[in-house]
Amino acid sequence: MAHKSKDDKAWRDSRYHKLFGLKAANEAARVLQFFEKERPNDKRPRAAIDAVKAWAEGKRTLGMKEVRRLSLAAHAAAKAVKSDAARLAAHAAGQAVAAWHVPTHALAAFGYAGRAAMAARDKRKKASK
Repeated sequence: MAHKSKDDKAWRDSRYHKLFGLKAANEAARVLQFFEKERPNDKRPRAAIDAVKAWAEGKRTLGMKEVRRLSLAAHAAAKAVKSDAARLAAHAAGQAVAAWHVPTHALAAFGYAGRAAMAARDKRKKASK
C-alpha cells in the first residue's frame, strides 16, 4: 500500500481529521469569551475558530498559507491581553485551526482551553475572597 502524505486530499479530508478539527474548534469557542471580554474588537481568535469549524463541517476549504496566517494571528492576539484566561483562550484558537495541518494540534487546543477555564475559575475565586 502506498504511503499517504499529509497533503493528500483523502488524508486531509478524512472523517476523523475533520472530527478532531471540529472538537478543537468547539473547545476553543467555549473559552473564547475570556479573550473577547478583554478585546471585544479583536477578531483574530474567532476567525481561526470559525475557519476550522467551517472546514470541518464541509462548508469551506482551507490551505496551508491561510491556516498558518490564522494560527499565527490568534497566537499573536494572546500577547495583547492581560489575563491568563484570555491569553490561553487565544492560544486555544491558534491550536484549533492548526489541527487542519496536523490533527494532534487539537490536543493542544484542548489543553489551552482547559487551562483558560481553570485560570478564569481561579480569578473568580480570588475576587470573591
